Amino acid sequence: MKKFILILNLLFIIRTIAIGSDSLSCSAECGQVKNIILMIGDGMGTNQIYAGLTANKGFLNILRAKFVGFSKTYSADSYTTDSGAGGTAISSGYKTNNFAVGVDKTGVRKESIIEIAEINGLSTGIVVTSSVTHATPAAFYAHVISRNSEEAIAKYFLGSGIDILIGGGSKFFEKRADNINLLDSLRDQGYLVSKKFKDIDTSSTKNLICLPNEINIPASHKGRGDFLPQATNIAINKLGKNEKGFLLMVEGSQIDWACHNNDIEYLTSEVIDFDKAVGVAFDFADRNPGTLVIVTADHETGGLAIKDGDLIEGTLKVKFASKGHSGVMVPVFAYGTNASCIAGIYENTEIFNKMMCLLGFNE
Repeated sequence: MKKFILILNLLFIIRTIAIGSDSLSCSAECGQVKNIILMIGDGMGTNQIYAGLTANKGFLNILRAKFVGFSKTYSADSYTTDSGAGGTAISSGYKTNNFAVGVDKTGVRKESIIEIAEINGLSTGIVVTSSVTHATPAAFYAHVISRNSEEAIAKYFLGSGIDILIGGGSKFFEKRADNINLLDSLRDQGYLVSKKFKDIDTSSTKNLICLPNEINIPASHKGRGDFLPQATNIAINKLGKNEKGFLLMVEGSQIDWACHNNDIEYLTSEVIDFDKAVGVAFDFADRNPGTLVIVTADHETGGLAIKDGDLIEGTLKVKFASKGHSGVMVPVFAYGTNASCIAGIYENTEIFNKMMCLLGFNE
């Protein structure tokens, strides 16, 4: 194991040289942080945010962020990225082909920021409203050519070391073609495994997996309740007990699906719900200096245009350009310690580089 870690550390040193002076100067100028909460609104461009703001009558927690950047989202093989390539760029610092997860454009495995955090002794977690084997969360622990290989993706979690996993997707862990029950294997590894979110034992010191749905968590406007902000709060409180720090990825997965459906009610309810989780993270950062919250997207979906609206009434008149993704830049908001280091316009891969710098992993 020590030899394995030594080899990985050597690879990180080589990678640091390759990254270049911009990333190295990040650490020198900004210092370091203890905790990072990375929040991804899948498909959430600036217009999706403003639609949510309007529907919520002029308020979103995200407005508390004082530092904003933009990331360029194209993938290695397409002007318009998918979530596999977009998530991989953010998680690993490598552009890859659409539909690939956790590998570069040639298919070579690339370690994610969560895997690197684990090696460095930080606690880690993933909270999503999709299946935990969906493209974006998968990019943080799996390494496959196709995002559609969800049973293979689930198997990667066994060796990930991730402390907390909350979302849908129990089917891919226990109703598999190979008849292996991965949830039993994870219990054997010491995880507290729950299939009922309301029954989570928050007092337990064990690592936690909660998969209350076979595939995806219900939509916000169809009875999900406060699942995402509550799950975010549970994860933060458990991970925050590690004196070395933690890295948590939270995804508002269904903003993307609402845009694919061109459903403005679905969209605004998902943005507002995701923003509640953002508020939980921002509040934690206020109470815990050394915490940085990054809020961004992997891409924009739907080509949303806001034609008119009313901030007092919370009404909107919109038009979607398509039911697919678009190639526009997406915003990157930052709140907390060293938030100013997130400002600027850069490749989506630079989000990984900045996290590496700020966590001190480039030294």
